[in-house]
Amino acid sequence: MSSESSQTWSLTSHQITCSLSWIRGGLVILILVFMYFQLNLLLSFSKSSENLDTNDSDEAILSMIPAELHKFLSLKPTNSTRTNSNGSDDKISNISTLNISYIKERIAQYNLQQRVLNGNSFQSLENDSIVIVVQIHDRINYLRYLIVSLAQAPGISHTLLVFSHDYYDEQMNSLVQSIDFCKVIQIFYPYSIQAHPEEFPGEDPEDCPRDMKKEHAVQKKCNNALSPDVHGHYREAKFTQTKHHWWWKANRVFKQLEVTRNHSGLILMLEEDHYVGRDFIHMLRLMEKTSKVSCRHCNVFSLGTYMKTYNYYANSKKVEISPWIGGKHNMGMAFNRSTWMQIVDCASFFCGYDDYNWDWSLQQVSEKCLKQKLHVMVAVAPRVFHIGECGFHHRKNNCRSNSVISKVQQVLKLSRRYFYPDRLILTYSTVPKKTKPSKGNGGWGDKRDHKLCMGMTVG
Repeated sequence: MSSESSQTWSLTSHQITCSLSWIRGGLVILILVFMYFQLNLLLSFSKSSENLDTNDSDEAILSMIPAELHKFLSLKPTNSTRTNSNGSDDKISNISTLNISYIKERIAQYNLQQRVLNGNSFQSLENDSIVIVVQIHDRINYLRYLIVSLAQAPGISHTLLVFSHDYYDEQMNSLVQSIDFCKVIQIFYPYSIQAHPEEFPGEDPEDCPRDMKKEHAVQKKCNNALSPDVHGHYREAKFTQTKHHWWWKANRVFKQLEVTRNHSGLILMLEEDHYVGRDFIHMLRLMEKTSKVSCRHCNVFSLGTYMKTYNYYANSKKVEISPWIGGKHNMGMAFNRSTWMQIVDCASFFCGYDDYNWDWSLQQVSEKCLKQKLHVMVAVAPRVFHIGECGFHHRKNNCRSNSVISKVQQVLKLSRRYFYPDRLILTYSTVPKKTKPSKGNGGWGDKRDHKLCMGMTVG
């Protein structure tokens, strides 16, 4: 090869090397620019869900809801409606207009008849159908919005909605019975405070006051003098009822209702102050399918988290695998009959554990009684939201629900492009060192509560 040819080849090689360097440099710059814009999009989306400029007027909220569903939100004032001192109309009360005998009679009638509404309008329940069980008390405004959110979910017509009441009210009954988008059944917790206002499980006048010292209680000979809780306090019926109701409804649905007693599919637990995203059924199905391949030890699914900001852009496909933690994974949780049978085998532990919270009690069952602990697959970007700002554990100056409902609506609107993932990305979490109190939260020391709970257990 001549020197001229060598020089030409050398120059050509140099040019190629320079070109490749420029290409690599350009790619790096393009990647950095792409990452910059993606990061800004991620940050802006995260901030938008945290600082939403929401209009929480009734008109603005209604504008986000299909017109055909406004019927579920129409308030029909009756003598049973009361307005709270904070301006909220979330609760209803009609105990003064309905006598106790009538309430007990109606509760017994509903539970005996087991009437399935819209039964002829929708297909029969299949083994893999999703059953949605909603535990409700008396906050009708929250319930209205839960119903509206359920109505907008594709696939809802193939589910069965079970409403489990611990408060009898004709207005709430009318609302539930007006549902026309799926099959519905109502069940009524028969041992409610409303039906037993002056006797156990309600507040018996002869029961010991909460803060009475045991020595004084023994001298006074009040009913439960010998059974204060782990903190030295006596029972309060308004707190014990929720745990009783949760246990009763689970036993009722899995073992006593004709329509579900042999059902082997998922049972999704919701509450009256929840709000669901449109793809919650799709997400639950996908979680169940994924668990069979990638997480066989996952026996609980959770669609809700308690975070204050939501990043669907980054997390819509992500699920976290973790041991089940009561205070973290109790919202929108689902499990099947196989898991329930393991739980119910630990009934004596659940019913005897000194904690008035069903979720803390269930966590103790998982950790100290089950052969295999409960493990949860939880949606990192939630499909179930908590809109109940006020209740037993939440107290705010403004208890109107509009502001929270409006924020949830906006979050769902901003996030809709990220719904309906085609696959899930699994992440794993370990239990922090401190996930539970050193002893129960109390409120469940009364032997009568233990006995009632065990009496509701159906093995």
